[in-house]
Amino acid sequence: MTIKYDSNGLVPAIIQDATTKNVLMLGYMNAESYQKTLETKKVTFFSRSKQRLWTKGEESGNFLNLVDIKNDCDNDSLLIQVNPVGPTCHKGTDTCWEEENTSNYGFFSTLEDVIAERVANKDTKKSYVASLFSKGINKVAQKVGEEAVETVIEAMDNNDELFLYESADLMFHYLMLLQAKGFTLKDIEKELMGRQK
Repeated sequence: MTIKYDSNGLVPAIIQDATTKNVLMLGYMNAESYQKTLETKKVTFFSRSKQRLWTKGEESGNFLNLVDIKNDCDNDSLLIQVNPVGPTCHKGTDTCWEEENTSNYGFFSTLEDVIAERVANKDTKKSYVASLFSKGINKVAQKVGEEAVETVIEAMDNNDELFLYESADLMFHYLMLLQAKGFTLKDIEKELMGRQK
């Protein structure tokens, strides 16, 4: 790999969780720390303040286990994907931006939050979600079953618009059922990842 180091012999290294895709931190590497990272499979930086090599986790045990290294289009910055062991920031947070390093499923994560909020508010007159939850898990499960049947029926027809409509209803009610059982998409992700061979 060709790396263009700056005039100080350094290259910025963006550290990204290989699973969640969240950016965890930014560090700098020189040729020696880059080579050590490849050899040990633990991310090692060049500390500009200490003027020495520094393996993340050497004192805390919160290592960044190497998964992959990519160079950008100009060969002057690295994207390093890792499996972190514990929090990344020296302040004890998951990231150096004080964000939780959790999976985000885009709008589905937003929808999970909305469902949880409406269940907590228990306003059965204004909220369909709260109303359905108030009837118990059997009703939520029954609704998922109904939506699944409607999705299957539309899948066998030629109306893509209706198929997508029913699929969205199914997904929405499935997210409700997951929460009614005390689970989230994160739990489903974990189960599916455990099945990988």
